[in-house]
Amino acid sequence: MQTIGNPWLWGGFIAVVIAALLIDLVLMRHGGPHKVTFKEALLWSLGWVALALAFNAGLWYYLNETAGAAVANEVGLQFLTGYLIEKALAVDNIFVFLLIMGYFAVPETARQRVLIIGILGAIALRTVMIFAGTVLVNQFHWLLYVFGAFLLFTGWKMWFAAGQEPSLDDNPVLKFMRKHLRITHEYNGNRLMAEKNGVRWFTPMFVVLILIAVTDVIFAVDSIPAIFAITTDPFIVLTSNVFAVLGLRAMFFLLAGMADRFHLLPYGLAVILAFIGTKMLLIDIFKIPVPVSLGVVAAILVTTVILSLKIPAKHKHG
Repeated sequence: MQTIGNPWLWGGFIAVVIAALLIDLVLMRHGGPHKVTFKEALLWSLGWVALALAFNAGLWYYLNETAGAAVANEVGLQFLTGYLIEKALAVDNIFVFLLIMGYFAVPETARQRVLIIGILGAIALRTVMIFAGTVLVNQFHWLLYVFGAFLLFTGWKMWFAAGQEPSLDDNPVLKFMRKHLRITHEYNGNRLMAEKNGVRWFTPMFVVLILIAVTDVIFAVDSIPAIFAITTDPFIVLTSNVFAVLGLRAMFFLLAGMADRFHLLPYGLAVILAFIGTKMLLIDIFKIPVPVSLGVVAAILVTTVILSLKIPAKHKHG
């Protein structure tokens, strides 16, 4: 398994992530349970992006000194491209989180706790999946073709699902829980279970956390293969993924109430997945340079956002 990661780089990355999470948790607890304002979410979002860019700059500087400018430039672009792809796909993840929170009417003061648990779960899950995927891709090169075809199919599904009103009523996981578990309709603070007449019941908070975890799995399956089109280096794959995930909580509150304004974004994400899937299928015929991939992904995102703001969403009546 080829990687630029050495004990110093891995140690530095882990230290940065732990420090960032601790600061986030301490500040969240210090502020107490409260409704996060748009300004607060915007500042946190900018902070997480700045942290990712600072890490990339530090990585570039280290590699420039130890491996040369060519390696530093290549790895820096790989990280930036991977981060942008994962950040873009995370937006779709956020829309599902918004749907789940709204469906179960999760109290504003409890949403931060739910999201931080979801983020920690996503980091642990992606770490396992990335290392497993890297080993498999390096062992079986043909898996890249499977991933490419899968991303094309996912992009096709996302394109035709865009604009449709999603519903949780038909969610198989939710149906299973409702059929096999005793679930209350009332929240009991942040508790996952409550006792009624000597019988233990699960609260809606438990159901929300399970659905968030399932969503993490689904989106990890979609997004992790996408970055393998950029690099199979586990250090770059994991670091770009984790830095994108770290900003999920702030992004959730930033996009809350604004989802309708970015109604065309799912189409853009579908095109990005199709582009990356095609890039993987052509990997042994023509390798699309990383700077080109970065430019294409950025152009698609910018175009989609601009069109979303200029073209009003079509609201269904009745």
